[in-house]
Amino acid sequence: MQTITVDIINERVLPLLKNLEGLKLIRIRKSNILANDSINFVAKYKGAMRKQPIEEVDNQLKELRNSWE
Repeated sequence: MQTITVDIINERVLPLLKNLEGLKLIRIRKSNILANDSINFVAKYKGAMRKQPIEEVDNQLKELRNSWE
């Protein structure tokens, strides 16, 4: 048995997939949406930014804002 992930682009395909499941050709397992919410963002982005003095951050923000004008 192989496991693949399929992205549903059009909801009209769901009845087709359910028919295939009824014929015992495939098994549909819904993924747990909450699993994506449990990503540890602290671990994921730790070290992505370095600590900076507040004056440096303010200067960078001013430069960004001025570039938009």
